[in-house]
Amino acid sequence: MKVLVTGTAGFIGYHLTKYLLERGDEVIGIDNINDYYDVNLKYGRLAETGINGLLLEYGKALKSTKYPNYQFVKLDLTDHGKMKKLFKGCHFDAVCNLAAQAGVRYSLTNPRAYIDSNITGFLNILECCRTHNIKHLVYASSSSVYGLNKRMPFSASHQANHPVSIYAATKKSNELMAHTYSHLFKLPTTGLRFFTVYGPWGRPDMAPFLFTKAILEHKQIDIFNNGKMKRDFTYIDDIVDGIVRVIDHPAKKSVLWDAAVPDPSSSNVPYRVFNIGRGESVDLLEFISEIEKNIGEIASKNYMPMQNGDVAETWADISVMKKMLAYSPKVSVSEGVRNFVDWYKEFYMVTKNRQSHLETAVYH
Repeated sequence: MKVLVTGTAGFIGYHLTKYLLERGDEVIGIDNINDYYDVNLKYGRLAETGINGLLLEYGKALKSTKYPNYQFVKLDLTDHGKMKKLFKGCHFDAVCNLAAQAGVRYSLTNPRAYIDSNITGFLNILECCRTHNIKHLVYASSSSVYGLNKRMPFSASHQANHPVSIYAATKKSNELMAHTYSHLFKLPTTGLRFFTVYGPWGRPDMAPFLFTKAILEHKQIDIFNNGKMKRDFTYIDDIVDGIVRVIDHPAKKSVLWDAAVPDPSSSNVPYRVFNIGRGESVDLLEFISEIEKNIGEIASKNYMPMQNGDVAETWADISVMKKMLAYSPKVSVSEGVRNFVDWYKEFYMVTKNRQSHLETAVYH
């Protein structure tokens, strides 16, 4: 299968691309490599798949030195002309759109970046997919769409009409735009509402990364809502397993869908929305405790009020993915955190002397 993966210099995109390549698929990856966070991390991910960032030229394909079935193109989703050219020349079977302007808090200060990437860019993806008869479009949505909803666990069949950030609003818009194209052009689309994803090569703006970095540097960590936070933390390997299962099973119209009582997660056209998480809500302080255990040091904690645009708890109902696709997350929080901390120490080259100091710290 020939797959376009957008956002392949990103966290989830990198891991998905590597999985697809290793199972024998042909992959074309694109990313604009913006500076929302440290680009060295993005170039590091690319290097792991045999792409030398120093050789990149905008709009031109660069072949991997590790995988003969992989090419990468530095490209922005908002560049409609270059996107059309890419689709015309590549004849993709499926598209997985993971490229987006991420981050809830950043959307409070720079909302236009989200409209450009997440709305205009996604429209370009939809147009290219329908024009070139793509067999399946899989795209990233977010648990953030649940907004003010307090009904737990979150189900994709629940209404999600009260977002509390521009980021969440753009992701909900993506779902509505996808349904329109599924209806008008019979384009099979599947949206994935990601819950809190973590693991090696994770994003530095996410809590696991921020906490690990701060504790290793003996700095204070900020804990919002005075620590009364819960998240459905999901390890990257389980997320990738779920994405691949979805890619391999294009959306179909639901014969049970009832227009009088419409289920938002399905339709009478080839359209689906799934939650993709671990299916458990973990107390944030418990998660921090796992990081502390693996570092060997207690964090200095600064308890703060809830941030605008944030929610107190997320918890994914993944029963539909389990039933339809046999999706079953396997990595525990303790194993996942250990893997992440080990990667962080190796990637950021924590010195032996520093490590020795940490190992002798007394954990209470």
